Amino acid sequence: MKKVKLLCSILAFSSILFLQGCIKDACNHTQSYSWFVPIYKAIKEVRDNIKSSDAREIKTPGKLFIIGNYIFLNEMNKGIHIIDNSNPAMPVNKAFIDMPGNVDIAVKGKYLYADLYTDLVVLDISNPLNVAKVKIAENIFPERNYGIVTDSSKVVYDWVRHDTIVNNDCAGNVFSQYNGGVVYMQSSDVRGSSFAGGSPTGIAGSMARFSLINNILYTVGNGSLNVFDITIPQNPVLSNSVNINWGIETIYPFKDRLFIGGNAGMYIFSIANPASPEQLGTFAHARVCDPVIADDKYAFVTLRNGNACAGLINELDVLDITNLSAPVLIKKYDLTNPHGLSKDGNLLFICDGAAGFKIFTASDVYNIQLKKQFTGLETYDVIAYNGLAIVIAQDGLYQYDYSNSNNIRQISKISTNQ
Repeated sequence: MKKVKLLCSILAFSSILFLQGCIKDACNHTQSYSWFVPIYKAIKEVRDNIKSSDAREIKTPGKLFIIGNYIFLNEMNKGIHIIDNSNPAMPVNKAFIDMPGNVDIAVKGKYLYADLYTDLVVLDISNPLNVAKVKIAENIFPERNYGIVTDSSKVVYDWVRHDTIVNNDCAGNVFSQYNGGVVYMQSSDVRGSSFAGGSPTGIAGSMARFSLINNILYTVGNGSLNVFDITIPQNPVLSNSVNINWGIETIYPFKDRLFIGGNAGMYIFSIANPASPEQLGTFAHARVCDPVIADDKYAFVTLRNGNACAGLINELDVLDITNLSAPVLIKKYDLTNPHGLSKDGNLLFICDGAAGFKIFTASDVYNIQLKKQFTGLETYDVIAYNGLAIVIAQDGLYQYDYSNSNNIRQISKISTNQ
């Protein structure tokens, strides 16, 4: 049986049990939800089609990477939008790279690194509107084999959506009306889950699982930190893999350190020897989702619950990292459902889920104050640099000018077509 169908069948059963436990209020209660059937394509056909094509409407934005005047925006499990941001007040969606199974992106110079389910793909983006495939390294991310057919000849290219209704009778029995389909319950935390002018490696968001430092590409898997030598940029070589813990989610570089977020805690690694990361310290917490950023003295960790994150915590934790081997929690701040975050000087930017985009004054970490809040959008990740904050939200790509911190304002938006 195909792995995707097996996984989705499990999801179907779990979803029905969930509904069975929660629908208690009335007899003959109905609940609607969606189910999806996978569309498969041959792996060779998918690989041969990795190239720039006409721009597509953004539907499900995921992670982003910014370098020079370009924004590379992931379309969840579909590919990469290429956006010309020469004028942030009028960004232009220029092209699309068709790459099913893609959720992460990193760029060094003229080379873009991306995942295609289990594979690592290298693209030449010398001309971002006419990218060229350079290399595909197979089975680099084995934990992402959910999109691959057992015989490894095909991958999931797309999903066809259907709608269905669940009926609950007076005895508490649940009956679904999808006639044998494959159920796939969507979660805002399953996405794919920081543009320095002139920077050769650009900036990734805090939700990233790829990080580039000099001649090393670091990636995190479900329980490991992988080290790729990219001395020859077009030919990444896996040179090391370090076990961490289960549920690893994000990676954030700062100077000679890596801050890694996971379901069970934050992990600090020294990369004084870039090829051999060494774990220095850990901050444990309850099982929740956990992106992290840091500066010289403090780490800022957002903790949230949700379908993929369990737990009941929604907060910002501020840690003293003066002693890297023993981070100390010094303050907690309650939030709604925080996701990605960024920091520039004394301003702290947080995507607080359905509560919108929040900007805080963080000059005193013991007394962080809300300075500005933009509501009416459900936010996911943010990159703040040099007076410009780029925000990914459920309904589009927003940009805010904060060059005058007393007059922070939205200057553009590319809307999604959902």
